[in-house]
Amino acid sequence: MLRVICLPLFVLGILQGFEWPEFRGLSGMGVIEGRVSPEKIDFKKDLIWECEIPGKGWSSPVMSGDTLVVTTAVGEAEVELRVIALDANSGQIKWNQLVFEPTAEELGALHEKNSFASSTPFLSEGIVFAHFGHMGTAALSLNDGAILWRYHEPYSAKHGNGGSPVLVDGNLVFSADGEDRGLLRALNAKTGKKAWEYDRKKDVRQKFSFGTPLVVNIGGRKQIISQGSGMVGGFDPENGHLIWSVDYGSGYSVVPRPFLKEEIVYVATGFNRPNLLAIDLKGAQGDVTKSHVKWSAARDIPKTPSFVISGQEIYLVEDAGRLTCLDLETGERLWMEQLRRKVSSSLTLVGDQLLTFTEEGQGFLHRVSRQGATLIAENDYGEPIFASPIILDRSLIVRSEKRIRKLGRE
Repeated sequence: MLRVICLPLFVLGILQGFEWPEFRGLSGMGVIEGRVSPEKIDFKKDLIWECEIPGKGWSSPVMSGDTLVVTTAVGEAEVELRVIALDANSGQIKWNQLVFEPTAEELGALHEKNSFASSTPFLSEGIVFAHFGHMGTAALSLNDGAILWRYHEPYSAKHGNGGSPVLVDGNLVFSADGEDRGLLRALNAKTGKKAWEYDRKKDVRQKFSFGTPLVVNIGGRKQIISQGSGMVGGFDPENGHLIWSVDYGSGYSVVPRPFLKEEIVYVATGFNRPNLLAIDLKGAQGDVTKSHVKWSAARDIPKTPSFVISGQEIYLVEDAGRLTCLDLETGERLWMEQLRRKVSSSLTLVGDQLLTFTEEGQGFLHRVSRQGATLIAENDYGEPIFASPIILDRSLIVRSEKRIRKLGRE
């Protein structure tokens, strides 16, 4: 029997009009205004509610109004892929929907740092778009969890799924980069039918990657920035045509999401030795590898966690826990702090406060600037954290290995 345990403790008021619709928040890049509260957490006094989520899922929670949504994979030999909605004020379950039951072949060999529910859902106009990589994609009603459509076109995956979807001009777009081919797919958001597909056709040894696309507007033209093994490109949302591309050699298993600032996109290039590229998109057309890459940095670049940018500084955390700051214009490293913890969760920047969650379960909060990082608080959640948090006024929502907690103060 499937059990979900939720313990509401106290309520800080009704949420209205709040939107955190996709991976890394409203901007999709993990940078928001405000401040983190509470900073130093008392896990008894500051616990508003907690909900034990069955199974395992490294996907981040998303939220619309007072409804919080997560995905999870329940079971081991036989797995149920589920979408769960909670009341964000109380932590009570609103609905719990079974979406897919993948075959043993689809489950395959999962990487020890992955889960079968690692892709973050996308919320839009009362619809939950839940993506489980090669095991299927579905649209559900946010109100009651009713399934509106399912799409299932499996491919040969490596280490499971990972990249999250985006919604643009009526299409749901996601990476489908498997062992055999590197693909970018778009589904009609109303019907679930395939709208277009792009084959990267890169002659690289490892074709699998886990990129999450980023929708941007460059010179009045909307485009989808998507990275895969060996390349990053800008794609036309209407038909998937490639607008521009940059080749970065043999980089594979690409995870960090791109970041756009003032028509320059910053991209990490994946395993084995990642670089960070600054690509000027003004006038980018065709292969711009030699003409539009402003600079490349190779020191302590993350393979997994997404990074953030504020002002003239880029803040990154490398997988082994080296927190660094680069100059935006040159890529020069300005400083480094050693956390001595493994990190897979993406960074979140709230004003000048940087949140870093670790695989061991610590939540580091630093005040960061061009001059350095000052540790404000280190909070121990007691279990691994791979997901990104939701930041609210005077509270935050954090998903760890076995539970979701809302923490805050009146």
